[in-house]
Amino acid sequence: MKNVGLFCKQRPAVSQKVVSDLAQWLRAKGCNLYVDQSTAKLIGETAPCSQEEIPARADLLIVLGGDGTLLSVAHIAHPHDVPVLGVNLGSLGFLTETTLDDLYPTLQSTLAGECKIERRMLLNASLWRDETKLHDFNILNEIVINKSALARIVNLTVQVDEQLMTSYRADGLIIATPTGSTAYSLSAGGPIIHPSMHALVLSPICPFTLTNRPIVIPDTSKIQVQLTKRNEDEDVGITLDGKMGYAMKSGDILKAEKARVSVRLIQAPGKNYYQTLRKKLHWGGGAAENKI
Repeated sequence: MKNVGLFCKQRPAVSQKVVSDLAQWLRAKGCNLYVDQSTAKLIGETAPCSQEEIPARADLLIVLGGDGTLLSVAHIAHPHDVPVLGVNLGSLGFLTETTLDDLYPTLQSTLAGECKIERRMLLNASLWRDETKLHDFNILNEIVINKSALARIVNLTVQVDEQLMTSYRADGLIIATPTGSTAYSLSAGGPIIHPSMHALVLSPICPFTLTNRPIVIPDTSKIQVQLTKRNEDEDVGITLDGKMGYAMKSGDILKAEKARVSVRLIQAPGKNYYQTLRKKLHWGGGAAENKI
């Protein structure tokens, strides 16, 4: 891995010293470094290419920030199948599990080809209006359908593999991948799904009918969510991984299924998914954990 792309969280900005030291270390290892314009400005350099061009040139992408920064990079990285190393500078960081203290040992192992690389499934979704496809996108975490107005009910009809599953009257609906099961879906009462599982989870947000509960379905399922006529002239939107957004009108259909491509995430040596859950969700600990 000689060609390395480096991305940094912008707000608040990453420490200039952290980025400069990392750039110097990589170049001392003989790596060609590619940075976007904002990262280059941070360390007093000029960017040789745009952010979108970096994954096509890189053998490895390093992300300094939190899960939100990594999700943004994943959107441009997955078409090129380039592995991503997330370094956690945020507060939670389920995806960016490597810490600054672990950064250089992890990078040393990564450059030597010794780190495990996990493939995380993506969810492909498309928005249809009058049998015309308006948008098509791949996401790593989740799709959220809801209204911009607070305390307003959205009416949705859901089909799975062309079979009616249910109709929701709720604040919204989340369709999450296993990776996204620890994000918004978890806050809405959805289950945690191990990222190796072949599954998707549908979690209603504050359903009007209390018997509407989150449901886990196979990742081979083809999902269709239609916004019913009851929502005419209402402000309903689709949010993708907490970033991109599209308006959804009455009668529109959202189609979702497992994408043909995936994202490659580098796992820090000596760490595993359960360790991340214990740390981030404050499970166990103390004498009880030590007895196992």
